[in-house]
Amino acid sequence: MTGRRAGAGHRRELLGFAAAGLLAYAADLGLFTLLRGPAGLGPLTAKALSFVAGCTVAYAGNALGAYRHTRPRGLRPYAVFFAVNAAGAAVQLLCLAVGHYGLGFTSQRADTVSGAGIGMALATLLRFWGTRTLVFRTTEPDRDDRSDRDDRSGRSWSERTGGRVGSWTG
Repeated sequence: MTGRRAGAGHRRELLGFAAAGLLAYAADLGLFTLLRGPAGLGPLTAKALSFVAGCTVAYAGNALGAYRHTRPRGLRPYAVFFAVNAAGAAVQLLCLAVGHYGLGFTSQRADTVSGAGIGMALATLLRFWGTRTLVFRTTEPDRDDRSDRDDRSGRSWSERTGGRVGSWTG
C-alpha cells in the first residue's frame, strides 16, 4: 500500500473509531440519565448498566464500521473489547483518584480536568490501541503459517495449478 493510501486508511480507521465512540458516549449518557432520573435507579447501578450499553454500541459501531473488514466471530472479540473498555474506565478513575486524593486538587474543576480531561485522553489512547491490536486484528499470517504454500515458488496450490485437480482426462 502506498503512503498516501495508508494515510487515508489510518484516517478512516481513526474517524470510524471516533464516530463509534461518540455514539457509545451518547448511549451511555442518555441511558444513565434515564435510569438515574425517571427509572429511579441508584448511581452505581445506573452507571454499570449504561456502561455495558455504551460498550455494546461501541463494539457494534467498530465491528460494522471501522473494522468491518476483520469480520469478528463469536463472543471472544466482544469479551476482549469489554475488558479493554473496562481498563479504559479504570485509567479514568485512576487519574481522578491521583488528582483528587494524591495531589490534593479537590475542586469540581480539578476533578473534571483529571477525570474527564486527562483520564479520558489516556483512556481513549488505550482503547484505540486495544481495539485495533487485541480485538479487531488485521495481521496477515506469516508465510510459514500458510500450509498450502510451496516453499520454492511462494504460490498456493490453487495458484500453481489454476485450481485444477490432476486427472486422467487432462
